[in-house]
Amino acid sequence: MRSTPSTRTSLASALAVTACLLAAPAAAADPVTDQCTFSRTNHKYSGTPWSLQRVNLDELWTQSKGKGVKVAVIDTGVDTANPQLTHAVDASRGANYLPAKDGKGQPIERGNKQGTTDTVGHGTRVAGIIAARPMKGTGFVGLAPEATIIPIKQNDAEGHGTSGTLATAINHAVAAGAQVINISQDTANAVAPGGPLQNAVDEALRHKVVVVASAGNDGIDGNSKRTYPASYPGVLAVAASDRNNEKAPFSQAGDWVGVAAPGVDMISTVPKGGHCSDNGTSFSAPYVAGVAALIKAKHPRWTAQEVTAQIEQTAERSITGHDRLVGWGVVDPVRALTEDDHPIETPHADPGLTHVEAPTPARLTLGETPQERIARIATYVAVGVAVLVAAIGGGAVALRDARRRRGGRASTGSWTRRPS
Repeated sequence: MRSTPSTRTSLASALAVTACLLAAPAAAADPVTDQCTFSRTNHKYSGTPWSLQRVNLDELWTQSKGKGVKVAVIDTGVDTANPQLTHAVDASRGANYLPAKDGKGQPIERGNKQGTTDTVGHGTRVAGIIAARPMKGTGFVGLAPEATIIPIKQNDAEGHGTSGTLATAINHAVAAGAQVINISQDTANAVAPGGPLQNAVDEALRHKVVVVASAGNDGIDGNSKRTYPASYPGVLAVAASDRNNEKAPFSQAGDWVGVAAPGVDMISTVPKGGHCSDNGTSFSAPYVAGVAALIKAKHPRWTAQEVTAQIEQTAERSITGHDRLVGWGVVDPVRALTEDDHPIETPHADPGLTHVEAPTPARLTLGETPQERIARIATYVAVGVAVLVAAIGGGAVALRDARRRRGGRASTGSWTRRPS
């Protein structure tokens, strides 16, 4: 396994401690810094990132904060030294599946067995977008700030993870009790990996685990190749959107894309402390995983398919159907949590089917149904009876008045009154 080109670039630069520019809307309050290094004195972003400004967090969090939901982050590890993640990570359920040596027999940095070290910074950013705790002095916070992260280290900057170790990581996440799994990486080839990886995904879905994966960052030239595990049936594939709710230039497209989410200038946590900005579908996926955690906390019995359908059906659409650029639309966290009076069911029982059709208006019926015909006849009968009663009543009144008039004339001698 390896991450996408854009992600690999950011991973390598992180290892080399190169610049991570803070390009966010509140530029006046948070000017671009020269470098973003992994240290306890790293720059802290004081404003509120644009990806959070688009959400009414107060309204969202009256519905759910993700409490009790476990989200597995299968990535480069999650550094718990960042204070916003210290109490968000359950190290006891974590794991490290990096191989001991690379293809040339050279040892690979493995860190600890719990996956709570991250020399790259990629997994720490991903985890922060999902569940970073609020902290004084910054407007950055995770979308599900009461969810719990299960850190599973499976990759590094050199892409030493494989489809086999990814399958093992998914199986571990299910066994550890994860209700949502975030995978912000894809395989090196455009062909589907061997059976173990898809089997692991299918097993997660059978356990009602929502599997969210990044669509990939090779879309700059219109590339629409499938990536895995994102394009496996049942996986919610996430593309990247910009501030205008349009596809980010680098984001891959395809009929397998489920939804899009912010993926440009994404502020998040980095190892040791502070924040940095990065681009990529790697950071769009955890945005959606955070929403999935919120839904799971509010509706713990919903299946993975129901959670996925809810996210897709409440996304902000530019067209009525599926858009190969942004899927069913850009995720709308508030709508996903408030327009949820009942689970949205997929049209078939196939556990892999999640991409449901957009809502359609009621079918126009040109003829009347049997029920409508009965109602129409009943209306006619009721009206007819009313008219008849009115006619009879009106005739009786007229006859009475006529008799009174005749009686009045007889008393004056003009008429001879006949016996009744």
